[in-house]
Amino acid sequence: MIGTATIWTVIVVLGAGTFLIRVSFLGLIGKRPLPAWVLRHLRYTAVAVLPGLVAPLVLWPAATGGAPDLARGMAALATVGIGLWSRNVLAAMVAGAVVLYSVLALAG
Repeated sequence: MIGTATIWTVIVVLGAGTFLIRVSFLGLIGKRPLPAWVLRHLRYTAVAVLPGLVAPLVLWPAATGGAPDLARGMAALATVGIGLWSRNVLAAMVAGAVVLYSVLALAG
């Protein structure tokens, strides 16, 4: 086991590092307009982060002990399909949730 002091040291160091990264960006650029190439790349941040957060929940869900299951796979496919078809993030998320809970309810 890791000691309590080690855990709190890691938490404090990571928190300070995150703060310094954010303050350096906001403090240095603050009120100046960002270049067009930076704004173009920032548009893709959510598109890159969201799949990174969701993919482990689909491929190795804690609810099933880490084994992929049909309900989460179908929900992921429905979410991607509705998202591509409608170009609406909220509709895709709702469709995925409806499919997930419907398949879980039907599977019992």
